Amino acid sequence: MNRATTLTALLTAAAAITTIANPARAGDAKQTTFGRMPDGRAVAAVTLVNDRGVSATVIALGASLQSLVMPDRQGKREDVQIGYDSLEGYLAKPEFFGATVGRVANRIAKGRLSFNGHTYSTPVNNGPNSLHGGTKGFDKVLWEVTEVKNGPTASVTLRYVSPDGDMGYPGKLTTYATYSLDEKNQLTIEYRATTDKPTVVNISNHSYWNLAGVGSPRGAMGHIVLIPADRYTPTDATSIPTGRHASVEGTVFDFRKPTAIGERVRDARDPQIAYGRGYDHNWVIGDKVTSEQHLMARVVEPVSGRGYELWSNQPGLQFYSGNFFDGTITGKKGQIYRMGDAIVMEPQLFPDAPNQPNFPSIRLDPGQTYRNKMVYKLFTER
Repeated sequence: MNRATTLTALLTAAAAITTIANPARAGDAKQTTFGRMPDGRAVAAVTLVNDRGVSATVIALGASLQSLVMPDRQGKREDVQIGYDSLEGYLAKPEFFGATVGRVANRIAKGRLSFNGHTYSTPVNNGPNSLHGGTKGFDKVLWEVTEVKNGPTASVTLRYVSPDGDMGYPGKLTTYATYSLDEKNQLTIEYRATTDKPTVVNISNHSYWNLAGVGSPRGAMGHIVLIPADRYTPTDATSIPTGRHASVEGTVFDFRKPTAIGERVRDARDPQIAYGRGYDHNWVIGDKVTSEQHLMARVVEPVSGRGYELWSNQPGLQFYSGNFFDGTITGKKGQIYRMGDAIVMEPQLFPDAPNQPNFPSIRLDPGQTYRNKMVYKLFTER
């Protein structure tokens, strides 16, 4: 199925979708304090609310989506983001819940990257590799809230300045993260970054979705997923891409037709599933960053009817099926998080790109602006 065919099918399906609740009014943004860091600094929290029963709370630690509340087909509102109810959990065992991940999202092989004629090292924190920026990536720092807006599109913008040499990466990088919620039930996350010297940048969001709602015993393996990609990037046993693209045809990675995650997530006859204990791979949506957005994924939880379409300008989608939750984390509502309790969909450039000459470049030069814009188009099916 090509992308045009997929989009046609989705538009047909959209006719059966009921948007959430009543005519639009202006949105609201309210700032509070979520807690305090060990050094006493306040952690801001901003809650965005629209008139259709949707609200999103963003905290300044990691510029993270801490909560997203939306109704089901009966109008029952539930938080669909797993994480913690208080700051203490995010400090003690962060797990990237809802976080902005960077300066380079995903993995760098052995924590070493060849770039601009030099070799740089970044801390190893995921087996033999570096993950999501190293031991103190963007998820573990306190961002500054620079702007909060009310109106038809309520929003909050946060800023973090990563100094030259931070986690081994060259250049001072100034990054802005903007979360916005409109009356069409679109949650938009946009990242922009500039640098004072050549560097590498690949920023994404690591929200964990359980559309059944926090505390639901159903978990996320019953979610129905569509990914309009003909290819994915296989990995070695440490989750580093081999450098080639493989067809999804006839494999457990074929989500070109809506498929329940749980149907094939534990099919270890495919060694790729054994490597990642499930899905933790990059799907090839395109070959470069685009000026316009395109469909990355469509996800529906069939019991509640809650769902979203994810659109972005990025060429890659990292789909992670929550494979490493092992019952050692207690989160919201006192729930113990188990394997498959939530999923992550990260629009981004490809993993280990600085060491993969055939992958799209993640280089950023002075005078350029890095941009990753992702839109979650929330809906409820009858």
